[in-house]
Amino acid sequence: MDIKTIQSLIEQDMLSVNQLIFEQMQSDVALVNQLGLYIVNSGGKRVRPMLTLLVAKALEAEHQNKHITLATIIEFIHTATLLHDDVVDESNLRRGEPTANAEFGNAASVLVGDFIYTRSFQLMVGLNNMEVMQILADATNIIAEGEVLQLMNCNDPDTTEQSYMQVIYSKTAKLFEAATLLPAVVSEQPQNIKDALKLYGMHLGTAFQLVDDVLDYSANAELLGKNIGDDLAEGKPTLPLIYAMKSGTDTQVAQIREAIESGNGIDNLADILQTLEDTQALQKTMEKAQQESEKAITQLNCLDDSTFKEALIALARLSVDREY
Repeated sequence: MDIKTIQSLIEQDMLSVNQLIFEQMQSDVALVNQLGLYIVNSGGKRVRPMLTLLVAKALEAEHQNKHITLATIIEFIHTATLLHDDVVDESNLRRGEPTANAEFGNAASVLVGDFIYTRSFQLMVGLNNMEVMQILADATNIIAEGEVLQLMNCNDPDTTEQSYMQVIYSKTAKLFEAATLLPAVVSEQPQNIKDALKLYGMHLGTAFQLVDDVLDYSANAELLGKNIGDDLAEGKPTLPLIYAMKSGTDTQVAQIREAIESGNGIDNLADILQTLEDTQALQKTMEKAQQESEKAITQLNCLDDSTFKEALIALARLSVDREY
């Protein structure tokens, strides 16, 4: 099953999500409307809301369109984190277009990010479900912690694999986890199904971020929509670099350490790409991503067979087998 087939299964629901997004982005403050619609219209895979919709359909849990609201909340939280992340990372390109902070300035991006965060919480309140509130409040808090931990790891070549994995769980996998758990919560599924779908999201989110970190060194820049080596330029010690430092020569390790510490590694990008190839660091990272994807798929044994279950399995595999 390819991505277009998966998207066709939830096409009408995704249109409803998009409609709710545009309705909820309305504000009496012109800049909020302008910047909010800029980021929402800038494209993206919409993987997280897609997961929420697919899980809801697999569970036949579409009562009162709560799955539409949940998918919108998930997308709003993700969008707010992007606005804040691009300011922190001083990024100027995302999805092949200027970032909101490059177009509107840092202050506007942070403040509109805050608006979108708080709008998501207004939508949560409307669901009148304390367990949903708890899951999303915790997820939002843990995402923020993950971003702070990543900031602390920046320019630190001694960052461990364990610390790196904690960062990607917090800043990426946690929202995937919420996206796949929430439809089970609102439809009052048994605890074993809730637990399995939560783990599906966690493992899928982990795989997704691992692949993103590989693509930062191996993708086509035009397809990726950002500059190759951005993580290196920001001094981020991602797993490919951690693996390369474990098995590289003394000279190679010293070069990577200096690149992470200085944040000027882009000057030696060609040499570092060669080191990543020599040490098979990208291949090892991809193998770990594939393992996480298969762990995710195993959790779907809790679901009855359906086209939507097949789509969730396919999406886990497509999240690893992609070029951007």
